[in-house]
Amino acid sequence: MSYEVLASAPGRLDFLNTHQDYKGLPVVSVAVNLRTRVKARRLRGTCRARSLNTGEPAEFRPGEPPAGRGFADYVKAAVASLRSSGVDVGGCELEVVSEIPIASGMASSAALLVATVGALSALWGGPTDPAFVAEAAYRAEREVMGIPCGRLDQYGSAFGRISLINTRPPYDVERLELGEGVFVALDSGVRHSTAEVHPQRQRELDEGLRALLAVAPPGIREKLSERHWEVKWEELDEDELEPYLGRIPRVYANRILFTIRMHRSTMVALEILRGRRAEAPYLPPLDGEDWRARGVGAVMTYQHGLLRDLYDVSIPQLDRLVEGALARGAYGAKLSGAGLGGIVMALAPEPAADAVRGIGEARSWVLKVDDGLRVEYL
Repeated sequence: MSYEVLASAPGRLDFLNTHQDYKGLPVVSVAVNLRTRVKARRLRGTCRARSLNTGEPAEFRPGEPPAGRGFADYVKAAVASLRSSGVDVGGCELEVVSEIPIASGMASSAALLVATVGALSALWGGPTDPAFVAEAAYRAEREVMGIPCGRLDQYGSAFGRISLINTRPPYDVERLELGEGVFVALDSGVRHSTAEVHPQRQRELDEGLRALLAVAPPGIREKLSERHWEVKWEELDEDELEPYLGRIPRVYANRILFTIRMHRSTMVALEILRGRRAEAPYLPPLDGEDWRARGVGAVMTYQHGLLRDLYDVSIPQLDRLVEGALARGAYGAKLSGAGLGGIVMALAPEPAADAVRGIGEARSWVLKVDDGLRVEYL
């Protein structure tokens, strides 16, 4: 029996405003030409899936909840999320193959969920538009599997290209263009898990917000909350907060400062991406034909410093890759993903791409910006 549907979804680079999607702040994703492909056909009564990369099998009844965070659990979560979204998924057989390295910071799990949700929704007569698939994939990871992620990965994979993702309702996406430069991914060789990084940083941020609420005056308190996703981050002023941040533990103050500075610098980068010259202390003179790439690259490098110094999610291996990329001519570089391992992404002039790629001994890729979810009937 032949397969009936083929769906594929790209990996993504965590371009701008890293660690901000779970706070309800906008983030920018770059979909790249490393993809996960899922072939699907109907079966009676049971679901079977097999990874051609690892040989790992899965067999379960439709709607059976995941029991862990392995390959089978992601497939179970995709089925469960679709069924709760009104798509009556029954028995199925899935064949999965992926070009995206696991635990590298390129959202391999999100691409698996987006491709699986897209394939199964098409197979059982449901919607396959990016917005529906992205939200169903997000609910699969966050609500079904209990991983405290934001919407960056699933929306970045489903919508593709360079996407500004607004992570508060209505979760809309704006397409952006850069024009100059190519992206290079540099693997540190250190594996990491989003599920381990995010909960700790979120707890620290919430504890810091509670401490700040206890010492801040009413005018500031009305913008705050004990829950990081309810704070009016866009309205907070660092200078206004400074006297009160000095009265709470330094690690908590750093988490709050990170959020404000990361968001402000992303707004600078968005001005540049939209073709408008901006000003900031970390920007070079914005002149010459490649001024946009140089400006955005400077923001990337600045954001890596914030991730290293205020959020403590970089490690020496990542820092060395950033420094090496800059030394070999990159416009800018930063870690991609949750941090504490995975990859560094660099934006480089095309003539310098091979030199940047040559850093270190682990894997590297020169990547093209790619489309999002693709679904076809076989």
